[in-house]
Amino acid sequence: MAHHNSAVRQRRRSIRRNAINRQNKSALRSQVKKLREAIQQSDKETAQKLVSSTVSLIDRSVKKGAIHKNKGARFKSRLTRQVGLISSSPSK
Repeated sequence: MAHHNSAVRQRRRSIRRNAINRQNKSALRSQVKKLREAIQQSDKETAQKLVSSTVSLIDRSVKKGAIHKNKGARFKSRLTRQVGLISSSPSK
């Protein structure tokens, strides 16, 4: 357990930040899951509506430090590519 005042304050701050990061990550995972379900069902309209809000949420999570910027870029790249593939699949 922390003994110095600064260590006690840092522990409190760490607990608060952990809760905030957990909340942000949970919201991000839920949003990505919704988008992946729309992609899986080949629902073009829903996927295109969700992709912009998902990318925005990913950017906010990166900005807040909840996830690493490369992980965010990887998510955005893969998800937008998959949405693009379902929109072009009927023409094959």
